[in-house]
Amino acid sequence: MIAQIYTYFTIEMIFMWLNLGVLPFWLILIIFPQSQICRVFITSIFPIFILSFAYSYLLYLFYNEGYDFIRNFELYLGLDAVSNLFTDKSFIILFWLHFLAINLFCGGWIVRDSQKFGINKILLSFPLLITYFIGPIGLTFYWFIRIFYAKRINLYD
Repeated sequence: MIAQIYTYFTIEMIFMWLNLGVLPFWLILIIFPQSQICRVFITSIFPIFILSFAYSYLLYLFYNEGYDFIRNFELYLGLDAVSNLFTDKSFIILFWLHFLAINLFCGGWIVRDSQKFGINKILLSFPLLITYFIGPIGLTFYWFIRIFYAKRINLYD
């Protein structure tokens, strides 16, 4: 049975499940940001725990296959080195999982922070959608909305 599970969870299958798996979290963040289910399952450590489990599984899988993890540090050598890293599917899936986890964490933070200031959930849906697709711009967009609702600029909140 474990062999069947091992052969089922290929990189392509994990990629598909990751993309489908984060959608319910984002839909709940966008549609029901003030619900109890959002508070318990989405803005908690729960989704990050699931994604870190998948990340750990991938690291274990790649370690057994002899993946050269030291090569990942080449990304600091320039754009050509990063481009070479993106030719490896193992690096791409790790990068993609990293991207999904950070954006979901930012979306959860936006929802928790917006509840402090009573930001309208319809207005909140725009920066959440933008954060889902292009994280930092959505976070910046939320920050501008937050300034309007908080009536102050605070760089340390």
